[in-house]
Amino acid sequence: MTQDVARPRSFPRPAPFVLALLAAWSALGIAVAFGFASATQWQGAGLVFAALLLLDFALLWRTPTPQVERRLADTWPIGIERPVTLALETSRRAQTLDVFDLHPGGWSMQGLPRRLRLKRGEVASLDYRLRAKARGDFRFDGVQLRLHSPLRLWWHSRVAGDAQDVRVFPNFAPLAKFAMFSADQASRLVGAHLRRRRGEGTDFHQMREYRIGDSLRQIDWKATARARRLISREYQDEKNQQLVLLLDTGRRLMARDGELAHFDHVLDAALVVAYLALRQGDAVGLLASGGANAWVPPRRGVGAIDELLRATYALQPQAVATDFLAAATDLSVRQRRRSLVMLVTNLRDEDMDDLLAAIALLRKRHLVCVASLREGSLDAALSEPVNDLPGAIRAGATAQYLEQRNAAHEALRNHGVMVLDVACDQLAASLVERYLAVKRDGLL
Repeated sequence: MTQDVARPRSFPRPAPFVLALLAAWSALGIAVAFGFASATQWQGAGLVFAALLLLDFALLWRTPTPQVERRLADTWPIGIERPVTLALETSRRAQTLDVFDLHPGGWSMQGLPRRLRLKRGEVASLDYRLRAKARGDFRFDGVQLRLHSPLRLWWHSRVAGDAQDVRVFPNFAPLAKFAMFSADQASRLVGAHLRRRRGEGTDFHQMREYRIGDSLRQIDWKATARARRLISREYQDEKNQQLVLLLDTGRRLMARDGELAHFDHVLDAALVVAYLALRQGDAVGLLASGGANAWVPPRRGVGAIDELLRATYALQPQAVATDFLAAATDLSVRQRRRSLVMLVTNLRDEDMDDLLAAIALLRKRHLVCVASLREGSLDAALSEPVNDLPGAIRAGATAQYLEQRNAAHEALRNHGVMVLDVACDQLAASLVERYLAVKRDGLL
């Protein structure tokens, strides 16, 4: 058990039962006034009542605070419910107390407050469940206890136990699930639709007998002459490529679909495609720019996903306009080797001038793909029936906004940029599909 941290003690407060006793004593006083009872009885009842109050107060004040230990994980995934265990022990006498944990504000909680009856020397434990709604660093300040006096005339609020820090990461459960499957199988689990071209990667893999469907350029004529049967060269996707995820942390990603901000969806999808790229043997790096900034140089090996998690778990979008040209300049200085750069943002037509200049700079060395998140509320607004003038105005404004958005996407495509216009729930699959298509086609 942990020892209590020294904290200033407040004074006990009277319990609701005291008010009932005061009301009864007042009623006795009214009875004295009308001659139905004697003043001696009223005074005697008051003295007994006061003595009980003082005795119960003293007993509660001298009652030691139970020792409390909280057991929980140091790291939490966002949006996933996790258990917390509280263990309590009292040493001197039996106690009745109400328990509430001072968990981070805004988290969903089930199972508290709880009333316990602790016997002398007993260690009791209780479990409750929490669900974190935001990433970052958080603190449990202590455990709030409400101790009840033996006669239930007073209660006293105290804080016991040690404060504990926890870190909330993006939901890494899908990454743990992917570890049980091959890269191809994991890609299908994400929802990516793969189109394979058998034996037509960019790195030589092996010689094998000719199969129906092999192209003529795969045939190795010298090996065919020696073996006196058709021999084909088989290739595989190159494993020495680099992927850099460029994430917008500005105001565009502060929009929400459900409980999570767009940036949370972006970060989850980025980690998925990063993990699969690492499984493919490629190096993955990340640059966050706009509001909060972070840089992780490209690393190879599945263990690099831990570095990406540590660098990004506390990133939050901020209410600032993203300078795409500054981000592109920063990336060009940091990343000299040719890479696939996947820029994830929420594109608007007013961003075009800055974005086109940024992409022109990046394309001097890198292959660029822009993933533009689409708010689910826009599609919902267009699907709603129009029954009045405000509804018609809302539908017209939404349609005009989407038309301008599509025009911005077409402008990028006309400049030779790969563009993905996707909703949050399709972002991970779309990024994985495009990454695999780039590898399959040997575009790097």
